[in-house]
Amino acid sequence: QVQLAESGGGSVEAGGSLRLSCAASGYTSGTYCMGWFRQAPGKEREGIAFIGTRGGTGYSYSVKGRFTISQDNAKNTLYLQMNSLKPDDTAMYYCAARRDVCSGQFNYWGQGTQVTVSS
Repeated sequence: QVQLAESGGGSVEAGGSLRLSCAASGYTSGTYCMGWFRQAPGKEREGIAFIGTRGGTGYSYSVKGRFTISQDNAKNTLYLQMNSLKPDDTAMYYCAARRDVCSGQFNYWGQGTQVTVSS
């Protein structure tokens, strides 16, 4: 059973940075697509960053150039470095995993970590 646990959220002023972490267990690294999603109050959940089994990455238009997804396979940890944060980035952030390819529904989710960006 894959288990995910996010950390690193908090409150920051616009223009600041945060790094989120997602500790993963119960799976073999390199066999799952990992992703970061976020959901703001009253809005749909949005997939914002993904890293595939071969290390390829993809980003939503809303965060491209500001956020960077990475993973440390030795530590089974996924990261999201967030720079130049904006108030619109305020949301609950979730890491997620699905076996093999990144397309399709993600099966495993963390509990989320709140990010609040003030203007």
